[in-house]
Amino acid sequence: MLDVKGLTTLQVFYYPFRQHLHFHLEYLLRILLIHNFYQESGGEDQVFYAERSLLEENGHSVYSYTVHNDQIPNLNKFSLALSTLWNKNAYQKMFELTKEVRPDVVHFHNTFPLLSPSVFHAFKKLKIPIVLTLHNFRLLCPNGFFFRDQKVCEDCLGKIFAWPAVLHSCYRSNQAFTLGVSSMLGLHKALGTWTQCVDIFVSLTDFTKQKFIEGGIPENKVVEKPNFISSDPGIGSNEGTYAIFVGRLSHEKGVVTMLEAWKELGHLIPLKVVGVGPLHNSVIETYSGLPGIEFLGRRSRDEVFQLMKSASVLIFPSECYENLPMTILEAYAVGLPVIASDLGSMKSLVLEGQTGIHFMPGNIKDLSEKLIWLLNHPKDLSQMRLLARNEYENKYTATRNHQQLMEIYSMARTTLSSNKSSII
Repeated sequence: MLDVKGLTTLQVFYYPFRQHLHFHLEYLLRILLIHNFYQESGGEDQVFYAERSLLEENGHSVYSYTVHNDQIPNLNKFSLALSTLWNKNAYQKMFELTKEVRPDVVHFHNTFPLLSPSVFHAFKKLKIPIVLTLHNFRLLCPNGFFFRDQKVCEDCLGKIFAWPAVLHSCYRSNQAFTLGVSSMLGLHKALGTWTQCVDIFVSLTDFTKQKFIEGGIPENKVVEKPNFISSDPGIGSNEGTYAIFVGRLSHEKGVVTMLEAWKELGHLIPLKVVGVGPLHNSVIETYSGLPGIEFLGRRSRDEVFQLMKSASVLIFPSECYENLPMTILEAYAVGLPVIASDLGSMKSLVLEGQTGIHFMPGNIKDLSEKLIWLLNHPKDLSQMRLLARNEYENKYTATRNHQQLMEIYSMARTTLSSNKSSII
């Protein structure tokens, strides 16, 4: 590990060819991964680790350059605001980093807020192919979720400056913070950072792909590639007689809708609720005394898989668009069907009548009726288990994901070469 002056740490991970002799030399790349970690670890951080391990295991020379938002409390607020717009130090670091690493491609997961989009301009100037994974909707919406006042909101979609977000203090419920994020997005739209610097955007689902195209990202630069399950947990027995929810206990996740439905469903099938969040104390106080509802709190990933393997169905009642919920992928891996709200990415992720069924988001009655229907059709439920597992095997394995990453990196290098040729 090499310490780099400033807020960042460069972690160099070199893996020789080892047992991967079936890879031709031209497919082994020098890959630089860049990520800004959040203060609270989330799905983006997990995907960063998973993809890094995947690339290492397949023989590539992988280098990681990361910063962490734990640094924020130590920073001057004015300096932080300026560096969110354009971080001069981070911009210069990218030139130093390139001399040392000499990457074939640089793959970004997150730059907000410490690195800033200035780093894209550095690699554009260096003529190194740039890939950016779109983990959330931050480029189109300051809070990153298209969600405000407990409902979906697209007021800022397509706007050069996200003034509705500032008006409603959408980022961390703070108008000044929201103004800073909106200014950053507006500045880099004007500079053409997204349209001119990034060679390939990775969208996790077709729904999010279409949203980013609608928001102004060139269609020919957006490629769909889902996340994946690092190792196969194996198919479950599904012999348990309970439903399961796994996720953050918050309004946008539809937790209240689900628990209200269980006032009527508790006598039919128990519900195990896994997770914590801002609604944790209030939902326990309100619903823990109801029959059939069990709050399990935070559980390890292995424990979640074991609970899923014995469940009958996963309930995914989210009332926001989502991007690519790992919970659904994990359910598919163990052969667990999903009842999900008919909204955003869930529309295409959950195949109606095949890997699960949809209900109207926020509709307690419809959720209850769909679950009762499923419980009364055990043959359909059994068939859904097989199809859910097939969906995992066809789309969400590590092997398939590595193939897709290589295709994306090749496209980024080709895009950059084409742009060079057109300039010449």
